[in-house]
Formats: sequence, structure tokens, C-alpha cells
Amino acid sequence: MELDPHTPTEGRYLIHSLYFDDYKDTSVYTTNSGLSKRYKWRIRYYGHDLSYIVLEKKEKLEGRCHKKSCKLTVEEYNNIVSGDITDMFFDTDKKLIKELIVDMMTRDYRPKVIVDYERIAYVEEITNVRVTFDMKISASYQLENFLDGDYQSFYILPSGINVLEVKFDEILPSYIRNIVESYGFKQMSFSKYYYGRKIINSYII
Repeated sequence: MELDPHTPTEGRYLIHSLYFDDYKDTSVYTTNSGLSKRYKWRIRYYGHDLSYIVLEKKEKLEGRCHKKSCKLTVEEYNNIVSGDITDMFFDTDKKLIKELIVDMMTRDYRPKVIVDYERIAYVEEITNVRVTFDMKISASYQLENFLDGDYQSFYILPSGINVLEVKFDEILPSYIRNIVESYGFKQMSFSKYYYGRKIINSYII
């Protein structure tokens, strides 16, 4: 497999995500319970590049994931996290922003936790397979510093433990499956958001 073409020369890149949840912490509880139909809102940027800030809605249905996304300006980001969204709903032509604003107005969706990690990604373009290794996964509650990266973080997993994820559409090539199975790995559900909230709550409480 080849490195993701967007990967920097050093072979890995840093991902910053700001996750939202509603007043009931629905995303926490639906993830923990394994509910087959659920979704999460997050805002993400990579490395130190604030020219590419992305709003994402990650939906899961019966074990299959679907993601919708749109770019945000720094001004749009600031309006969203500050809750200054009433005029924004009518001014924007981005449908995904409108969807988030509806959730913010009706279910009180607000930023809850920052999750950071380093990623190495490989792709197999013919069958659209993507293999990622996520390392140094950490969480922070200092939400106001999300864009400047100046916040205290706490590691979610023990040192040396990483997350391997294999993403594919319909067919996983046998040579990739054989490598994964040869190490005796077991498939499991792992939500960075859920464990991020869990570790932060343990420090706050």
C-alpha cells in the first residue's frame, strides 16, 4: 500500500478534533451502548494549518459509516463555538452548517472535548481501502484554545498502545486481511470521543 498522498514528508500528521454533544450527552451514551444508528458532530483541522478547517457529521448505521463535511472559515468557526448562530443560519448557504445550527438550537449541542492524535495512513486506490495507525491519542477540556493548540492534554491509552483501523467499501483484499488476521487482532469498537470524555471527566471530578 502507498502512503496517503496528503501525508507530509515525515510520514505522519497531527489531527485536532473538537467534538460536540447535546444537553443529554447523547453521543456519549449511544456510543457506549452500541446503538446501531447514531451520529457525531466535530470540527477538525490538521497540523497547524488553519486554512483548512472542516465541519464533519459522522453517521453510523448498522455498522456502516458515512461522513458529510464542509469547509469553515475562522469566522464561521468562531460564530459556531460562541453560539452566535441565529443570523448565521440565514446568511450561510452551507447545508451542513444549517444542520448543526438546528441541533444547537433545538438540542443545545455545544463543544465538549478536544481530541488530538498522530496518524499514519496507507491507501489502496483500486479497491478504496484505507489503513490508519493512530498514536498518542489525547484529550483536553480547554476548548477555548482549540485553534491555537495551547492546551493541556491527557493521554487516553497506555503508552505504546495504538489504534489500527481498516476502512473499506465492499471488498477487503485477501492480502490485507491475511496480514491483519496473522497477528490475532480482534475487531472492536473504539470511539476517541467516548474515551476522551471519559478521561477528562475522571480528571475534572
